[in-house]
Amino acid sequence: MKKAMILAALAASAISSQANATAACTGGAGGNYAVTTTANMFVKTAFTVKCSANVVSNYSENGTALGVVAGSSKGKNYFGGGTAGGGIAAVGTCATTGCSTTEITDAASALKRDAS
Repeated sequence: MKKAMILAALAASAISSQANATAACTGGAGGNYAVTTTANMFVKTAFTVKCSANVVSNYSENGTALGVVAGSSKGKNYFGGGTAGGGIAAVGTCATTGCSTTEITDAASALKRDAS
């Protein structure tokens, strides 16, 4: 879970927000994910995120705000933060089977909306 929190912190500082949540890590075997830029969005410089195995992470951005959430597909809680400040914090509890893309996506969109 520490890796998920570190990923969320790093991504929050660098990722721009899009209209809808975008998957960065899918909860599978891990690997690299390229974060690209879009005109008039929060992220201004493309970069690569290293995803650990079992990490589910999404980010959501617009032109002025970003929200990012991460959890483990085998974990109990998911964590997130946004450009509104306050740092990374527990955002919610996962299902008994672990975190899924749905709850992570919804939470990332909410954090971006709250930061706008």
